[in-house]
Amino acid sequence: MTSYLKTLVAAGLLMGALAVQAQELKIGFVNLDRVLRDAAPAKSAQVKLESEFGRREKDLLDNENRLKAASDRFEKDAPTLAENERARRQRELIEQDRELQRKRREFQEDLNQRKNEELSSVLDRANRVVRQIFDQEKYDLIVQEAVFASPRVDITDKVIRALNGGSSK
Repeated sequence: MTSYLKTLVAAGLLMGALAVQAQELKIGFVNLDRVLRDAAPAKSAQVKLESEFGRREKDLLDNENRLKAASDRFEKDAPTLAENERARRQRELIEQDRELQRKRREFQEDLNQRKNEELSSVLDRANRVVRQIFDQEKYDLIVQEAVFASPRVDITDKVIRALNGGSSK
């Protein structure tokens, strides 16, 4: 009788394994780089940042050009200047350069902070869309990073369409 019981348990386990194997997993892949490059909210965020920081960047470039021109003039005039005048102008150039570097750092910090805020907003929206697709289409797994992904499982276009206001299907 124990042999019969063992055979019955083995058959049950085999049937269970076959059922699990027969069930197909639904897997999706989202390329976040493409979403952040091609989706309308990402493009809108980029335009917003450019308009917000464009003027400051132009001012910094103008200041850099003025400092470069002043430095070139100093290099040209230095041999004919009196020692105290040469030292004064050199100190002024060094101070202007320090101020410019400080402004450049502040600009970069402000820009990076705003980029992170905008990126976070777009990523939150994208993740909500991915979650919606996950729920609606009954996915078992959706990954955002992969070494290789077949176009068959790539749902990036669906996510971009949904973010752009189109259908997510």
